[in-house]
This record gives sequence, structure tokens and C-alpha cells, in this order.
Amino acid sequence: MKAPFTWPVRVYWEDTDAGGIVFYANYLKFFERARTEWLRHLGLGQQALRDEVGGMFVVSETQVQYHRPARLDDLLLVTAHVREAGRASLTIEQRALLQPTLAGEPAALLCEGTIRIGWVDAQSLRPQRIPAQVLNALQGQA
Repeated sequence: MKAPFTWPVRVYWEDTDAGGIVFYANYLKFFERARTEWLRHLGLGQQALRDEVGGMFVVSETQVQYHRPARLDDLLLVTAHVREAGRASLTIEQRALLQPTLAGEPAALLCEGTIRIGWVDAQSLRPQRIPAQVLNALQGQA
């Protein structure tokens, strides 16, 4: 199994609530950023997929578990890894970890979840099979 894709995300003021803690729904934004950068890293820019292939991924289901809070100015490491690949959807396992401040210290798990994304026609938004070239790019990620 390949190591998950990891993307750094800094916590800004806009990400927090009045107590300086990351608002729970913002973890979904962090997960979205990491998935987008992961796809881009694989050569699958989302705008290019729409323009060249005529389809796009849309979120159809989320499940998130919160373990510890992130705070203003924290640097998070957000991961993305294919848990399951189907004909028309992918289940992505994601985590938000607090980057350690000391060398050798483990990253603390803050939040984890699974996100199911489905492939749809960009015009009609009807479900379709994920194109072979997209699946080929994702091969080895499960």
C-alpha cells in the first residue's frame, strides 16, 4: 500500500470560532483542498477533467470523527488515500494531523473521515463510469 498523499494546511483566523478553535465544518474544507491537490499531483486537474473529459467528481457522502481541536496558526498535515475504487465512485480516507513542533515527535490525529466521491457528467450531473484514463491515474492508490 502506498503512503497517503499529504498536503499542508495552515489554520487561519477565518477557520476558527470565537474561541480560536477550528470550526468543525472547516475540516471538510481542509479535506477538499487535500483531495484537489492530490488529484492535481496525479495529473488530474479538476477543470481539465471538465473541459477535456466532460465529467467531474462530486461528493456524495461524508463520515467524519473529531478527536482533538486544531487552533489558530497550527500547521496541519491533511492526507488523502483511496480506500475503495468502484466503477462510478471512490471512497477516500482522509486525516487531519497536527504537524509536530519537535523533530521525532509523532503527528497528533485531530480528525479523520471517509469521503465518497462520484463521477458525473459535467453538463447533466448524471452519474457515469469513471473514465479509464482517470482510473489508470488512480491505479496503485488503493
